[in-house]
Amino acid sequence: MSEEEELVYEVHEIVVQKIGHVPVAKGDFNHLPRKVKTFVAHCVQLCKPRGIYICDGDQAEADEIIHKLLERGTLTRLTKYQNNYLCRTDPADVARVESKTFIVTENKYDSVPHVREGVSGTLGAWLSPEDTKEELDQRFPGCMAGRMMYIIPFSMGPVGSPLSKIGVQVTDSNYVLLCMRTMTRVTPRVWEVLGDSDFVKCIHSLGCPRPVQRRVKNHWPCNPEKVMIVHFPEQRKIKSFGSGYGGNSLLGKKCFALRIASVIARDEGWMAEHMLIMSITTPKNKEFFVAAAFPSACGKTNLAMLNPSLPGFRIQCVGDDIAWMKFDDSGVLHGINPEAGFFGVAPGTNMKTNPNAMLSFQANSIFTNVAETADGGYFWEGLEDETPKGIGIIDWLGNPWHPGCVGKAAHPNSRFTAPASQCPIIHPKWEDPKGVPISALIFGGRRPVGVPLVFESKSWAHGVLIGACVKSEATAAAEHQGKNIMHDPMAMRPFMGYNFGHYLQHWLDLEKPDRQMPKIFHVNWFRVDSKGQFLWPGFGDNIRVLDWILRRCEGDNSIAEETPIGYVPKKGTIDLSGLEGINEDELFSLPKHYWLDDTRESKRFLEDQVGIDTPSIIFKLLDEQEEAFNKCPE
Repeated sequence: MSEEEELVYEVHEIVVQKIGHVPVAKGDFNHLPRKVKTFVAHCVQLCKPRGIYICDGDQAEADEIIHKLLERGTLTRLTKYQNNYLCRTDPADVARVESKTFIVTENKYDSVPHVREGVSGTLGAWLSPEDTKEELDQRFPGCMAGRMMYIIPFSMGPVGSPLSKIGVQVTDSNYVLLCMRTMTRVTPRVWEVLGDSDFVKCIHSLGCPRPVQRRVKNHWPCNPEKVMIVHFPEQRKIKSFGSGYGGNSLLGKKCFALRIASVIARDEGWMAEHMLIMSITTPKNKEFFVAAAFPSACGKTNLAMLNPSLPGFRIQCVGDDIAWMKFDDSGVLHGINPEAGFFGVAPGTNMKTNPNAMLSFQANSIFTNVAETADGGYFWEGLEDETPKGIGIIDWLGNPWHPGCVGKAAHPNSRFTAPASQCPIIHPKWEDPKGVPISALIFGGRRPVGVPLVFESKSWAHGVLIGACVKSEATAAAEHQGKNIMHDPMAMRPFMGYNFGHYLQHWLDLEKPDRQMPKIFHVNWFRVDSKGQFLWPGFGDNIRVLDWILRRCEGDNSIAEETPIGYVPKKGTIDLSGLEGINEDELFSLPKHYWLDDTRESKRFLEDQVGIDTPSIIFKLLDEQEEAFNKCPE
């Protein structure tokens, strides 16, 4: 029995509904499902808010919250657009905080792998239940004093879909409520679907009880010295304290949709992945759906909203960040986008790199830590050519800014939060409860040296190996010599909800004789020549690679040849019409010594970071790859 269920509460209705002596400012506590009442009552007793506000997600509620935040100064209206707003946070609260994000289980190795002695683990951070209790007991008691507690019922995925899951978030941030409304499906229908079932419990506090002890900057209460995000996968619960930034406070995002959902997926036999889902319709009017996982700064949103350069192709977006996928009764993998909005990095987004993203946030969107132009518009690095010359700009810190100033106009992690329904190429089936059938899974990374434009795995298990060995250039400023390459296996390194070795085994176990296993590929748009120039144009021309991938999915064996790393395109089988100066030989070359070093380095990484939890087939396949390269001529 949980700590909430051990307690008994009375609900009094004296003039206004009350839980104890806490008034209900909006909604009817009596109409909440029984388990939700217990959860809310526990949170009230723990956090001591001045009142509770049961959200319904409708427009009137949003208008009320926006009005409050405008009045307070938390939001600024961007008058150039319809219902677009700018928010500047406390400069100390601008990003997801990996170093303060933990998984809590009784057994440490349920959460993290057995790393080599003396090695610092990078695939998740474990905290014992005892240490967690000690830390949280210093934070949560009374943390909402003087503030309203918002009760947010939300569905990850279409409400009522067999692939969806329900959460209830309590928070003392109305900015979080506003963003959760965009990023998830917040509606009273959630209560009907939930009934007496279990749900994911999400508890969030800014950590600033009134009277406030710390000076509030930019009307953004937070407690950066005490930030802590803790996941309890066995209890399906998340507790987040001290930060109002999206990835730390919108608990439906990475916390639920990946860390907790990956554990639920393992237990129930499906997949919760850091992947986009997109539809590609060929000139022959045949439609395919693919899912793709890339580390940050590798063009995931750009690919999800691709503008194809080849005539006759059409791209539609199902989701740009997270995919929940499950095999149906006929053995076909179906996927949904569990989110309802886009929470994208703003800098670098423009009408050239991603016109569909730009068109998605022209209305009803929130921009966090971007700059503001004198005519009521947004600005960030990458919009120089689309902004009137000489116009006044106020940077994300609230100071005057102009091109050539020291420092960035927008914070490098500044964000847009926009409804997915506004994307001009959103797929008509993006909210289909059954999901869409997935033909291919694509991994990728920013690899300046050695890795070809595209290759295909030799088998499902080999594809799992490819995902486990995903790496990417650590920074945009890294030298183009293959240095500064960081491991980001499955693009899930910061988002693992349990032992990564067990996660790989779960992927391997998904292969069954009666299932149509998607083909697995790896792409690399970022290979450079000896002068540091990109060998591939990227952006809309990436449709040429997707075209080859789809032909492979259709079973065309004439366009690929086997290599030690998998199947690569035969020369001339990627449509290069209209492109000049593409060096296919260099783009697809597999330098022997580079790959021998890379294979050994991947093996060392797994030995160090996953150790005895690594499925044996993974090391066997790496040994075979090394042996095959050893046999290659110089």
